[in-house]
Amino acid sequence: MFADMLLVERGLSTHTVSAYQSDLKQFALWMAERDRDLQKAKREDIMNYLGFRVGGGNSSRTTARVLSSIRRFYRFMLRERHIKLDPTLLVESPVQGRPLPATLTETEVQALLRAPDTRTTLGIRDRAMIELLYSCGLRVTELVTIKSDQINHKQGVVRVWGKGNKERLIPMGEVALHWIERYKTHSRPDLQKKVSDTLFLSQQGREMTRQSFWHRIKIHGVTADIRGHLSPHTLRHAFATHLVNHNADLRVVQLLLGHSDLSTTQIYTHVATERLKSLHQTHHPRG
Repeated sequence: MFADMLLVERGLSTHTVSAYQSDLKQFALWMAERDRDLQKAKREDIMNYLGFRVGGGNSSRTTARVLSSIRRFYRFMLRERHIKLDPTLLVESPVQGRPLPATLTETEVQALLRAPDTRTTLGIRDRAMIELLYSCGLRVTELVTIKSDQINHKQGVVRVWGKGNKERLIPMGEVALHWIERYKTHSRPDLQKKVSDTLFLSQQGREMTRQSFWHRIKIHGVTADIRGHLSPHTLRHAFATHLVNHNADLRVVQLLLGHSDLSTTQIYTHVATERLKSLHQTHHPRG
């Protein structure tokens, strides 16, 4: 039943589908333990389950995600006419403050970019990857799965397919392009063990995993003496925040990031505002 529902949910990432499956299986187990039929669930069942999750330590953010998974399931059931009434219809999502994304200052980004040892094969590869990630604001999955033919050296753009398989063209910048060309000339031939169209290769000559690149970022973060939270996604946030700080049009940032809704991009105006407040408090005599 869950598999049927997820088949009709187009454009979902593998990670989102996995999260939905996990949420729904846990809800089904909870219902079964109480001899409750999923198809006969009532609003009270949903409310009691959410209360159970909150009592188990779930945050409002996690609870909202669980409710979203259950809501999708019952909307599917309603569309397929397995039920006549959606039990989640009158269930409100928990109120949650939207946390500001972790980001880096421009100085921290420069330190991170300089951290890989570019006298080595892996150092050149890592420098090229970090430059491309920051220059284009890519998601880590987009970065590690990118193919060589997605880079247009003549036009200086990269073609990527993001969530929902939406295509976008992103300018790379001369510095990122320089390091990609250097990587392809000096490092990739040493890493390639067999014919592969994947651009960035692991030490074993295979496509890099998200986890392995996350590990590399952590290593370079230590070298760069970055104390705060650091992950590949932090550089995507830095890309967007720095564009907004330099007065980039919000709709342009939305297109570059591949956001379907402008409201998702607007979080970066809040990040920029918080940065201005911090600078004011630190440097202004009346701060």
